[in-house]
Amino acid sequence: MRNDVISRPDVPVLEHTVADELAAMTEAWDWFENLVGLKGRRMFARVDETAGTYTVCTPVKPGDSFGLAVGVLAGGRYRRVVLEGDPPALYGRIGPAMESLKTLGPWDSERPLVEFYRRHTVVELWVPVS
Repeated sequence: MRNDVISRPDVPVLEHTVADELAAMTEAWDWFENLVGLKGRRMFARVDETAGTYTVCTPVKPGDSFGLAVGVLAGGRYRRVVLEGDPPALYGRIGPAMESLKTLGPWDSERPLVEFYRRHTVVELWVPVS
């Protein structure tokens, strides 16, 4: 698995948090995408393994008024891998790939894991590193 380390700034995001369970995550994505739309949006998910939560989020844009919570997609250093393929098979590869990425070196388990949905067929996975 080819990976690299990136550094990211903090990004204010609109967010919606659910339990880290497949049914809840699927429902959250459907609801969130229908509310904020996809056009011109970057979509992310934060996975807090300690809390057992999954948060779908998108960077705040001027004029956003969806009644959603505002949070922060934490910046810092992340080990990254890029997955490509067609959904839904692509989405089925996310969990195993994230677990493999965590085994490639020390990682900061105090910070959430991140999924960045670059395109319909491309997902970046980020594991926080110190």
